[in-house]
Amino acid sequence: MKTALHYLTTFPGILDAYFQYSIPGKSISKEIISYQIHNIRDYTHDLHRTTDDSPFGGGPGMVMKMEPIVETLKENHLLSSSTTVVLPTPKGKPFTQEIAHFLSKKENIVFLCGHYEGIDDRIFSYVDVPISLGNFILGGGEIPSIVITDTVIRLIEGVLGNNLSSQEESFENDQLLEHPNYTRPAIFQNQTVPDVLLSGHHKNIEEWKRTESLRWTLLLKPELLQKENLSKSDLKKLKTIQTQVNSSINQLVNANES
Repeated sequence: MKTALHYLTTFPGILDAYFQYSIPGKSISKEIISYQIHNIRDYTHDLHRTTDDSPFGGGPGMVMKMEPIVETLKENHLLSSSTTVVLPTPKGKPFTQEIAHFLSKKENIVFLCGHYEGIDDRIFSYVDVPISLGNFILGGGEIPSIVITDTVIRLIEGVLGNNLSSQEESFENDQLLEHPNYTRPAIFQNQTVPDVLLSGHHKNIEEWKRTESLRWTLLLKPELLQKENLSKSDLKKLKTIQTQVNSSINQLVNANES
């Protein structure tokens, strides 16, 4: 099944560049995905090709109009039961790997790229999946649409040359951050690769990877540990890591006080 991606935007150049390179470009050449960019201005009917207007009730900025967006959807047959409409918006659900998996199974995905103060709120009656990337403001919906696209297409069968590449990444098989990765040369500017990775001992390597995943999750995103099904071995590793961290902190404090 080829996945068709559609983007409704007033700035088509931002999106078009993304598909010329790397994984998305190769996926298109393999005919695994296709994409189409729809310029909302092409579906306006006034001299100035107006896609926005001032908000009812007053306030700063402009709001994108419903008419040209809905006409774009209808004229391109993007309101069918086989189409999933995505809206990047602060009012959406936080984007997760789970949502990415959900979208990767869809045949047709439409991204609505808002601008200015956003789109007239009546647009939500046409939206299947409102998505938020976080509690911050962007100038438009093109960049978050690219971020979501980049996450989703990696999960589509046949896109990555080695499917294990996606399976071993953070948030895939579990909720932990991924272990550190290294490649040649083994020594770079006096920085060395951990000996265990050069040993060829697969069991020890897997133990090291698990320990490092636990370590970096504990240090950077400890809240994720609450969502992980931790084994007795994991808990023992975490206890050791916590002891090491506390010892390092105490040494630092003592050094600064002396």
